[in-house]
Amino acid sequence: MVAHFLIAFAAAVLAVLPALALTRLMDRRLAGAGTARGLERGLEPTVFLFRDGVLVDATSPARALLASLPGEGDWQRLSSWLCMRLPEFGALLPDLGDAARIELKERAGDSPLRLLADDLGDGLLRLTLADPAAEDAGILVDSLSLRAMEQELEILRSAMDHSPMLAWRQDPQGQVTWANSAYLNLAEVKARGQTVWPLPRIIDLSARPVQPATSGGARRMQVDHDGQSRWYDCHLHEIGGQTVAIALPADAAVRAERSLREFVQTLTKTFADLPIGLAIFDRDRNLQLFNPALIDLTGLATGFLTARPTLYAFLDRLREARMVPEPKDYRSWRNQMNTLEAAASSGHHVEMWSLPGGQTYRVTGRPHPDGAVAFLFEDITSEISLTRKFRADLSLGAEVLDALEDAVAVFGANGDLLISNRRYADLWDAAAPGTLEGHVQVWTDACGASPGLAALREALNAALPDEPLRGAMAGPAGGLLSWGLRGLSGARLLLSFAAPVPSLPVGRDAPRAAHDPEPAERAAMSRALTG
Repeated sequence: MVAHFLIAFAAAVLAVLPALALTRLMDRRLAGAGTARGLERGLEPTVFLFRDGVLVDATSPARALLASLPGEGDWQRLSSWLCMRLPEFGALLPDLGDAARIELKERAGDSPLRLLADDLGDGLLRLTLADPAAEDAGILVDSLSLRAMEQELEILRSAMDHSPMLAWRQDPQGQVTWANSAYLNLAEVKARGQTVWPLPRIIDLSARPVQPATSGGARRMQVDHDGQSRWYDCHLHEIGGQTVAIALPADAAVRAERSLREFVQTLTKTFADLPIGLAIFDRDRNLQLFNPALIDLTGLATGFLTARPTLYAFLDRLREARMVPEPKDYRSWRNQMNTLEAAASSGHHVEMWSLPGGQTYRVTGRPHPDGAVAFLFEDITSEISLTRKFRADLSLGAEVLDALEDAVAVFGANGDLLISNRRYADLWDAAAPGTLEGHVQVWTDACGASPGLAALREALNAALPDEPLRGAMAGPAGGLLSWGLRGLSGARLLLSFAAPVPSLPVGRDAPRAAHDPEPAERAAMSRALTG
């Protein structure tokens, strides 16, 4: 019995041991498979799934890559990034058919990028990215995102190093902790070709700026180098407890400002010598510029003008000084000044001011850029007096001509009528033509063809001697009409016609004229008339 029991026990043990061994072997295999699957899950590929350009799904590495790309829209950001590395991507993608597959590989670089595009139908497109250099290294997901960031970093670094501006970063103690190439090159030049560390501070940000901050918050700083001055506009930003400074070259701006300042000084000196008063008001109608002539013409105090009064305060002060036309009331004067300001701001405007003191000012308003307006005050009292005297002389000369008994007309060198008196118009009873030829035609129509008129025509066409020419011709109302022709300066001609002598009746009973000419004089007139 015991023997049978031992035999049965041994048989049972021998039967269980293989089962236990098989079970342990299966457990090990299952554990190894689980470990392998965990490793594969760690090497998750970069896959995008789009439907008609809209992202449907993506793996975690793919989403991380999209998050690192600039731009708007998932498809636009990814396609722009792929087109920079795979130029044929944009041309081949529309040719994908149903269930088609295209594989592209980056040409440049030590680790070329590989793209697998699968058309799954129904508008679905699967894009798979792989970096061969990172396969089986356990960094497939991070390598693509890192590569995108590295390329962007390279672009930023290249742009910063090729920029002419100085950029650096310094800690609260003023120690330079980072600088771009422009800063390093200038520091090396100032150190005579030696690169020293820590880097020197080329621009001391704690120093007082040469010029106050501009509208953009920049501070104008000066750097002396090789006996020359370089100018920079410094912009400061506090980031992470340190100061980031960017210094933009401002040499051109400084030269332009200096040229403008010199130009303004030249204009100021020129305006100071002008006899015309100048007042320039800005768009808010505050006085910005004036010259000494304005003080002399208006009598306003220098302190009042330098305080930059408004336009209406300026005009009110002129009214108090009796330097504007005296109005009937204040309201009409204010309306007149509003009209002056509106007309001057919209276009060229001129007014004549007759002042109570007998002076006459010409006030000219001109618009300037940016809504400014300029007023010019000119004393034209002497000019007005001269004009009035000239007009009085002309009026006197016309009265003298009209008072003459003879008909007088003056013709220019080109034959134009310059002046004639009233006797001339009454004699020929016609509107005076503008040329000498027209007047000859009037004479011919009124008197007809006669030897005396022919002699006058010849005298008009011939060169005049120093002595005046005289003759006689038939008058328009009958009788004899004597004429005289005299040359004036500038090749002008003075033509005069004496009052016509009426024809006398023939016969013994004819009355004798009160001013009957002498026989010799009558014979001379007859010979002139008959030629």
